[in-house]
Amino acid sequence: MEFKINQQSVKQVRLIGNIEGVSFLILLFIAMPLKYYFNYPIAVKINGWIHGVLFVGYILAVLRTAFLIKWDVFRVGIALAASLIPFATFILDKRLKRNPRIY
Repeated sequence: MEFKINQQSVKQVRLIGNIEGVSFLILLFIAMPLKYYFNYPIAVKINGWIHGVLFVGYILAVLRTAFLIKWDVFRVGIALAASLIPFATFILDKRLKRNPRIY
């Protein structure tokens, strides 16, 4: 039962991480140019809000998974830092898919 819960938690981090990563890229490469080059700030307002909710959800999912799988502080830091770097959540997803315990 415990292994199944841990696997579910890792899948949750991977799913939220991918969605959050896409929302981050949309914010950076679509919404921000719309705001600053075409004077269309509503794109950032809407996507920024969505990304913010996903960002908080990702942090909570990482912390929950770190607790269940007993990641060390370094691994938690890497997983959290991945949410701040464009494309990094996708790299983390591949590593988590390969080995969820130590990625």
